[in-house]
Amino acid sequence: MKRPVFAANWKMNHGPTEARAFLRTFLSRYKKRTDRTVIIIPPAISVTTVAAGLARRTDILLGVQNIHSQPKGAFTGEASAAMAFDAGARIALIGHSERRHVFGETDAATALKCRLALDNDLAPIVCVGETIDQRNAGSTEETILRQLRAALAPVSADEFSRILVAYEPVWAIGTGRNATPDDAAKEHAVLRAELGIRCGSTKVAAGIPILYGGSVNASNAAGLLAASGVDGLLVGGASLDATTWSDLVST
Repeated sequence: MKRPVFAANWKMNHGPTEARAFLRTFLSRYKKRTDRTVIIIPPAISVTTVAAGLARRTDILLGVQNIHSQPKGAFTGEASAAMAFDAGARIALIGHSERRHVFGETDAATALKCRLALDNDLAPIVCVGETIDQRNAGSTEETILRQLRAALAPVSADEFSRILVAYEPVWAIGTGRNATPDDAAKEHAVLRAELGIRCGSTKVAAGIPILYGGSVNASNAAGLLAASGVDGLLVGGASLDATTWSDLVST
């Protein structure tokens, strides 16, 4: 996966009609490049619409915001990893802060989801991050390492090259307040070191993209990307406007 990586998490925005309009504008502005990776992660109801719109743009990957922790069953309103792949997705967000803190997703569930993503040829973006209380208590590293270790517990050494990680401090998501480049660099270094321990190879760990997420916008993107160890950006609100997004991914 080429770096930098730019991932657009639309959250609960852009139904099929808006998704088609977004793609018309975005694809007319963003021409194919080979020096970066762009990922669009729409809400579930728009996944097949975006898949169809990207049919001729194999340079842009499609992701899903969530998968269920079981492969199939009576789980109304949910979608499995296999379904996501069948719909055209090749990426899956795992353990996003809103899944953890709004929907109560546990560390154990992230492990199950990570395993199912890999089993169904989806590259997981494993999200970790601390709340403001955890940050103020000085437990940032303890928190993000616990989350990372839990999610990656079922991942074998030869599978680490298939994953991505996103550091997204909860206090910076949707607040307009983002970590400084130095903050991001510090926590990315912690995560990179742990990846090296987990997979048993600093070389493999160096190849795992670690993204920063949290109030990223066009004005701070370049500074964050320039920070040591920041391999890309996981973007929420600033990815919803096609013109803004095309400018940002061209940073």
